[in-house]
Amino acid sequence: MELIEILGYVGAFVVGLVLGLSGGGGSIITVPIMVYLIGINPVTATAYSLFVVGSTSVIGTIQNFRKKLVDVKTAIIFAIPAFTVVYITRRYLVPAIPDPVFFVDESPITKDVFIMIFFSIIMFVASLSMIRSENDSANLSFKATINIPYLVLIGIVVGLLTGIVGAGGGFLIIPALVLLAKLPMKNAIGTSLFIISINSLVGFTGDLQHRAIEWSFLLIFTAISIVGIIIGVYASKFISGTKLKRGFGWFTLVVALYIIYREMFV
Repeated sequence: MELIEILGYVGAFVVGLVLGLSGGGGSIITVPIMVYLIGINPVTATAYSLFVVGSTSVIGTIQNFRKKLVDVKTAIIFAIPAFTVVYITRRYLVPAIPDPVFFVDESPITKDVFIMIFFSIIMFVASLSMIRSENDSANLSFKATINIPYLVLIGIVVGLLTGIVGAGGGFLIIPALVLLAKLPMKNAIGTSLFIISINSLVGFTGDLQHRAIEWSFLLIFTAISIVGIIIGVYASKFISGTKLKRGFGWFTLVVALYIIYREMFV
């Protein structure tokens, strides 16, 4: 096994660790790890990412259930539109993307390049969300009642993004749960993992009809990520998830810029 592949599996652990500590964010680097370190096709990597993130989040959800940090009612309101859209996206929209997608000065923009550029844009937005303190979001003013229509709307947006890029969408889910569902931060993190697990695993089923799955690799990668989230959820009692998420946000920003450079100029 080459050093770069070893780093890929180390990255799998980091994905789980960050998910456990902060309820989101870690999943955003799963696709770059698989593409640039493991060498997997970008479209396939988004499918694998859904399985890894979904399975890992299930373990984190169970741990948070035991701590009574999961708001099931809010999660269902959010998750139903989200997983419906993510399944439709993986089952029908992603396979329908043409290859090449379009041309720039007669140069083709392939489906793989398009997916990675779009992914880098999402990473850039996610990094800004993570860099900004969650405490800042929690202190914003909002109505005293749960805003169900907005929760549903954001659920649809999260479902679409999750379906296209294979990330869990925690950077959108957690602020929505804090601001629109009035959940305390710890509960928002636990509930976010529940939503991410449902969205990701339902979305992954939409890929089963389109591609062969290399289960041996996928299960090993997922197992390592699960070890990370178990440690992360436990360590969240002692480590500030907000500070970690801000630091991870800066790292995500650098990775996003690297992807843009790699896909457009190399």
